[in-house]
Amino acid sequence: MNAQELKAVQAPLKAAYREEPGKAVVTLRAEARALEGIACRLETAQAIVEAGLHRAGGDGTQACSGNMLLQALVACAGVTLSAVGTSLGIPLRDARVLVEGDLDFRGTLGGPSNIKKNIRAIRLHFVID
Repeated sequence: MNAQELKAVQAPLKAAYREEPGKAVVTLRAEARALEGIACRLETAQAIVEAGLHRAGGDGTQACSGNMLLQALVACAGVTLSAVGTSLGIPLRDARVLVEGDLDFRGTLGGPSNIKKNIRAIRLHFVID
């Protein structure tokens, strides 16, 4: 898709959102169903994924929800980068989006109470040519 094609697709949407700003608000939704053991199943647009424990907190045989969270972030950033580059007519010969997140698994395994049970830091990097 080039800049003209992207603008043609987005023009009616932009006009509609100017006229009725409420139409621009979309509720995104995801659903998972708990499975036997420590896992859940979720449907994506392309596949059904079974999520379970990361190898640092379990057996690691299923997709890790923490990794999936970072994958969603990097996908959003990558699509946005591509769309903005296309819209501005800036060709990207190569572009990589990298994300890292630090999680101390002691917090999820009943470790000391001062250990937070979340991702401590997320770093998002762009390597663009």
